[in-house]
Amino acid sequence: MKVKQLQLKNYRNYELLDLTFNDGLTILTGENAQGKTNLLEAIFLLSMAKSHRTNHDNELIRWGESYAQVEATIETKNYDFPLSLSLGPKGKIAKVNYIEQAKLSHFIGKLNVVLFAPEDLQLIKGSPSLRRKFLDSELGQSHPVYLQALLDYNRILKQRNRYLKENGYKKQFDPVYFDVITDQLIEKAVEIITYRIEFVEALDELARPIHKSLSNQRDILSLEYKSSTSKLDYEQLDTLDQQFHRLYENSLEREKERGVTAYGPHRDDLYFSLNEKDAQNFASQGQQRTIVLSLKLAEIEWLNNRIGEYPILLLDDVLSELDDNRQHILMSQIEGKVQTFLTTATIKGLNLTQLEHAQILYVEDGQITEEGE
Repeated sequence: MKVKQLQLKNYRNYELLDLTFNDGLTILTGENAQGKTNLLEAIFLLSMAKSHRTNHDNELIRWGESYAQVEATIETKNYDFPLSLSLGPKGKIAKVNYIEQAKLSHFIGKLNVVLFAPEDLQLIKGSPSLRRKFLDSELGQSHPVYLQALLDYNRILKQRNRYLKENGYKKQFDPVYFDVITDQLIEKAVEIITYRIEFVEALDELARPIHKSLSNQRDILSLEYKSSTSKLDYEQLDTLDQQFHRLYENSLEREKERGVTAYGPHRDDLYFSLNEKDAQNFASQGQQRTIVLSLKLAEIEWLNNRIGEYPILLLDDVLSELDDNRQHILMSQIEGKVQTFLTTATIKGLNLTQLEHAQILYVEDGQITEEGE
């Protein structure tokens, strides 16, 4: 899978932009705050229909303008097709092959990307919400059914929490109505958890040998998806529905008191262990970097296994966070397989064999010039 052409209109600091990319490595270089990451964000936007940097779409629209548009020509092994996403007063308008999509979930995942940014290095030490976001992002772009289940779950969860908060201890609390909401929530919860467990198990199998190689055979990495409570046994997925019903029944008074749903996939976590020790507590900074690098390389292979071709790789100023050895391993793993977009303040000091054949674009104040122009 490749991005052949990218067109921006009124996007961030770009008034008009039309770029054609090569099939291998494209390096976007220039000083900070010139628009390098904005280009990667635009490609990510065409994959997930949202930014990885902000939840406010109006921030993506050029100052003083009423709308923004991002378009690209995508090449797959079977055919080429255009994607476009417009942001404006009427919200998002998403088109695939010039046909407007009735739901954003029909648009998401037509372009598959793996993003590796400095904030990803917080995956190990950061909050559980970061790791859940990682799971949802990867599964959402490759499994439309998962994405819809997640949207449904979040909607029902909000409805259930509101009912608990507003009516928990009031006379009008309707246990029959509440049970209906709870049944709907459990159905979606089981679906989400099943997808997540299957994904983590596949990722664990792929990441383990990659990490062993990266650590010179010293460290054994393990990934595990866990519930926030020991009262749920995820090894017994066939009984998970009954487990949830029993748990919610026993915790109803606690949930009424707090006004929130206490258990479910919205509170679960992804655990990393290194040599059978919790990586969050025991892994050094260097070991954490190696874990995240292994995870990203495993993501790439997982998507290739899933969709039958490699995704786009977006490297947002991340090489500066990796030593020369990790840089070399990362780039050698993707060379000749994955179209890659890399942002960096300067190409000086980059120890990359791919530099000789790279497309180098210089970014300055929303203007792009190519090496040799």
